[in-house]
Amino acid sequence: MYSTLLKRTSELHQQGIVLVSAENPRGMPAFKSLNEDTPASELEFVSLWKMYVLSLIASKLDENGVEGSTATEIKSVLASEGLIPSPKASLGVRLKMVLDWVRRSLSPESVEGGWKIDPHTGMATGVTGKITLREPTADEDAKGAVSIDSLLSAANEVLTQNKLTVWVAFDRLDVAFTESHDLEANALRALFKCYLDLQSHQSIVLKIFLRNDIWNKIVDGGFREASHITRHLTISWSQPSLLNLVVSRMLNSPSLLEYVNQDADEIRPKAVLQRKFFDSLVPDKIDVGNNPSTFEWILGRVQDGTKTIAPREVIHLLTETKSSQIAMLERGEDEPPRRELFTRMAFREALPTVSKVRLQQTIYAEFDDVKPWLEELNSEKADQYPESLSRIWKVDLELALQRAKRLVDVGVFEPRGTKAAPRYWVPFLYRPELAVIQGKAQ
Repeated sequence: MYSTLLKRTSELHQQGIVLVSAENPRGMPAFKSLNEDTPASELEFVSLWKMYVLSLIASKLDENGVEGSTATEIKSVLASEGLIPSPKASLGVRLKMVLDWVRRSLSPESVEGGWKIDPHTGMATGVTGKITLREPTADEDAKGAVSIDSLLSAANEVLTQNKLTVWVAFDRLDVAFTESHDLEANALRALFKCYLDLQSHQSIVLKIFLRNDIWNKIVDGGFREASHITRHLTISWSQPSLLNLVVSRMLNSPSLLEYVNQDADEIRPKAVLQRKFFDSLVPDKIDVGNNPSTFEWILGRVQDGTKTIAPREVIHLLTETKSSQIAMLERGEDEPPRRELFTRMAFREALPTVSKVRLQQTIYAEFDDVKPWLEELNSEKADQYPESLSRIWKVDLELALQRAKRLVDVGVFEPRGTKAAPRYWVPFLYRPELAVIQGKAQ
């Protein structure tokens, strides 16, 4: 979604919206450097976000040819503090410049404003040390000091006068702070405080893309201001929306449409036809007997313990199924019956790869503390009790329950049973890679 939004920069500009990317859509995240150079206090973090946003806006004022005394003053003040890098500088370089400035500003001597003097003419050419993290005192004000908030207000006025709105878009924040959960929570709480402080500026809008589990982590750690964030949209994927996603991708294939001899424009508008189209290209069921149809089997195999189904796992499973089917055909195995594209075996062979990628690239990458516990579940039963987990992990019952709760939180365990007699069930998504087998522990 972030990348799609960035692709519409020109279209948005025609509507008076200047889109600013606060993070690289690909490659190394700009905020990754904060893992090594962590701000020490909440004031430092909030100031970092505000000045970073202001620096981005100032560069955009220049790029869009916005003139006037206030715009010139904003750019001049930031430039004098070394806060406007060259146009070719990366976001990481800009962030480092801002962080260094914030730390300098926290020192007692940082508010000693003064004039730059040209050594040849003896005339004043500008003001130094004039931006403060908080509102300046009377003495600081007399020396020409101005706060970050005042500069943001001035920038908002300039944008309003020029009928422009700046959208500063943040994404990949979960990737940037994977090395420290505490840093992640502190950084994002500070970002949302910055977001709340800027809500009064109608021409400066922060667009923050964040996964639900990351947001829950911020709130669970204590964030009183969360109730004030009222403008938000939660994207959820229902069975019909996932079917629509899959079929839409299939209908984008000219060779597939030629194979089935159907018109994509007739199928797209109707959910019933979408389902009929998908069902015609896959086996009725993957597992015979009293088991779900193929599409429901797919959803059940990629659902985690929170009952969340991520589109990427659905797409990954189908992509691996295609690769598996191609390999089977290259080996000379029988083609799928009728006009089906895949055999049951192709679906079954795809799941272990999806399981491995999900476990290693999501769970272990983001929650490395749970890795040793999960490795000890290798070849164990899928249905576990606190007592059985206590035996497997060789810990007391209380610690086993704490670990189980943690695994519930990250979605590797699905809680079952009752509060008095809890059980923990490993979803199909994780079973192949963990070598977990069907059945209940003793």
